[in-house]
Amino acid sequence: MPGIGRTGPAGPPDAGKAGAGDARAGTPAVAGPWAVDIGVALLIQAAVTIPFVVPRGPDVPPADWPSYGLTTLAVLPLVWRRRAPVTVLLAVLMAQILYKFTLDGPGQSLPYTSLMALYTVAALSPARRRVPAAVGTFALVPPGVALNSRDAKELLFSLFVFGAAYAFGRLTHTRRAYTAAVEDRAAQLERANRIEAERATARERARIAREMHDILSHAVSVMVVQAEAGPVAVRTAPERAEAAFEAISETGRDAMVQLRRMLGLLREDTETSAEAGDTGTSGTAAASGPPPRRPQPSLTTLPGLVERVASGGLAVDHVTEGRPRPLSLDTEATVYRVVQEALTNVVRHAAARSVRIRLAYGADALEITVTDDGRGPADPTGPAPDAVPGHGLIGIRERAAAHGGTAGTGPGPGGLGFRLTVRLPLPPIHSREEVGS
Repeated sequence: MPGIGRTGPAGPPDAGKAGAGDARAGTPAVAGPWAVDIGVALLIQAAVTIPFVVPRGPDVPPADWPSYGLTTLAVLPLVWRRRAPVTVLLAVLMAQILYKFTLDGPGQSLPYTSLMALYTVAALSPARRRVPAAVGTFALVPPGVALNSRDAKELLFSLFVFGAAYAFGRLTHTRRAYTAAVEDRAAQLERANRIEAERATARERARIAREMHDILSHAVSVMVVQAEAGPVAVRTAPERAEAAFEAISETGRDAMVQLRRMLGLLREDTETSAEAGDTGTSGTAAASGPPPRRPQPSLTTLPGLVERVASGGLAVDHVTEGRPRPLSLDTEATVYRVVQEALTNVVRHAAARSVRIRLAYGADALEITVTDDGRGPADPTGPAPDAVPGHGLIGIRERAAAHGGTAGTGPGPGGLGFRLTVRLPLPPIHSREEVGS
């Protein structure tokens, strides 16, 4: 019972351990909850045993086994304090009241069991159960002091230690709630980082797919057109046949170099080293080393692309309007890939005789227009451009959208042929001298 026995300057034992390993707090414990609770009960049992083993004066109640047994009975419920905090507190208080009115053996310097039980209630119980239990406990303190010594100092000290036990319990609850919130926030941050990494991986895969599609689709289309024109040129114009075969060879080598470069960037350094070790005895493979890294295509390489396509017999007209402006490297690569894919579609699907490439520099945008005189999108005699399942026009739209631009398709002038228009925003020009062409 609160206030029973002589009081002394002590505090609740091992208050920091009382809630260690609580499953509801979500914090992993070094030992299991049962082991911690049994350890706390044994520690308090050692504390309440001290008055029974120290020498006693003749005016002090005797230390006998029934008194010690009832004292131990008040400690035993603490083993279940984490499972039923309020029930354990009531059991402890009832055992102390029974001790006072039946045996009244040696007193304790502090009511350790009731302090620990109140601490656990404050740390683990919800408010609807915690508050009534605390109010009832504090209400028992004055009667307990009145039955013991009727000393005002003992009353104040008892109220203080019980208030400290309750306050420590609430602080423990707050600390656990804060730790759980921090851990939850860290887990959410980890999930967000993982999702962002997966999205970045998906974007990178889409970019690689576009690059490989543009490289392979253009190279194969040019090679097919040149190969089909080769036998005819052999009979009619041998010099053109030789140029066609050279174009096939050059296009194939260029495609292989670009593919090797891209695949080399995808490999991990460890995988590249392992492959180099495996091929080291073959001589040629070891000497070749990793594929060379070349810069992304740019506007300076656009004339070479036009020349390769024109070598197959397609008349290609390349014009630039407005005053050319310096573009970022990724914008130049996008312009090149858009023109490359448009020419590939013309070669594969349009059956055109001529195609016109127009780059128009404006004050705030670059407009790319590719127009051919072949089959239009509504021509029933053959498939429309990019009608064969593929990702050409999709890739063009994705490239334009990546720069905040747009891509559109439709028939050419007079409803004949096919037209692709891509608009890429550019930083605005402020001075009149830069706008003029």
